Amino acid sequence: MKIKLLDRYIFRQVFLACFACVFIFMIIWIMPEIFLKTVQRTLSGDYTVSMAISILVNELPKVLNIALPVGMLLGSILTFDKLSKDFEITVLRSSGISFFRIISSVIVISIFVTIFTFIVGSKLLPISACKLKVIKQENRVSQFVFPVKNSDDSMQKILIISNFDDNNIRDVIVLNFYDEVSDGSSLLSSIVISDFVKYDNNGLWTINTAKKYVISKEGIFNNIEVVKDLKILEGKSAINAYKLMKYSVYRDRELTNAQISEYIKLLKQERMDDEYRFMLNKYIQRFVHSFMCILFAILGCLLGFSQPREQKFLGMLIAVGVIFLYYITIPFFDLLAEKAVLSPWVTSMIAPVSAFILIIILKRIKDL
Repeated sequence: MKIKLLDRYIFRQVFLACFACVFIFMIIWIMPEIFLKTVQRTLSGDYTVSMAISILVNELPKVLNIALPVGMLLGSILTFDKLSKDFEITVLRSSGISFFRIISSVIVISIFVTIFTFIVGSKLLPISACKLKVIKQENRVSQFVFPVKNSDDSMQKILIISNFDDNNIRDVIVLNFYDEVSDGSSLLSSIVISDFVKYDNNGLWTINTAKKYVISKEGIFNNIEVVKDLKILEGKSAINAYKLMKYSVYRDRELTNAQISEYIKLLKQERMDDEYRFMLNKYIQRFVHSFMCILFAILGCLLGFSQPREQKFLGMLIAVGVIFLYYITIPFFDLLAEKAVLSPWVTSMIAPVSAFILIIILKRIKDL
């Protein structure tokens, strides 16, 4: 009964502290940028009041996805710092209760927060991000480059599409390459330019009318032809290209887990390596980011625990540094994964592994 009473007591304290930290963090995050910009555009007449409210509501999942791990870390620190100051941790430890048994209720909370964070990031965030695009009437960047490679990984052709929506594919340039290239010879065999490309349900890309600029191996234009009914893509590669074109207008946060998983498979099949590594890294990060709530909760408990004469601000200072490093290094690791400097599995796991190592170090330093 005492253990259950202790669990309820710590559970309540940590829950309230985490809720307060998440709320304060969201206010600090929203007020300077999102809220003020929305108010300014409302007062200038760009947004109506209902649009402004919709924008703020749909901005919440993005901020909440960032705030939940932070709330677990800061809430745990504040709770256990207070328990340490009031000598409650000392009393519990002297009663024979281990430190990790004391924080068991915190781990339970962090598991629920982890699940909720995953739902926010994989379900709510894509929906709200797409709604924001519609509300703000932002035009999607509809430019797409699709390389077609031979079996030996040499380039066969490159499709450059400048404008598309639904089945309307416009302003297309096709760069065709020679199969065999010697030193000093031109890579391009021809350039095809068309205003419109037709795509049918069978996966066939057809140009009705286009201009074809034929290039010799010396790099000289030999002839300009008008071609009709030219098939530029067909088969599985054509279907994949159309799906990839559709996905290319979305950011990773606008895609659900199922969509981003399909996108990754398509990128791998078509050997679009840079984009494949980047999207795989973002996909793994969704799971890792949610799991960080558990690690941050344990880390916060350890940082909050202090001896009677230990400096109290040190734990909070370390926590702020951890939060800063965690979020500031995400774009850097994205770049490392995209450029194949490190595997996406490595770049996405650096943060949790580092947090786990820090937990072990603190446990030993504090002699727990």
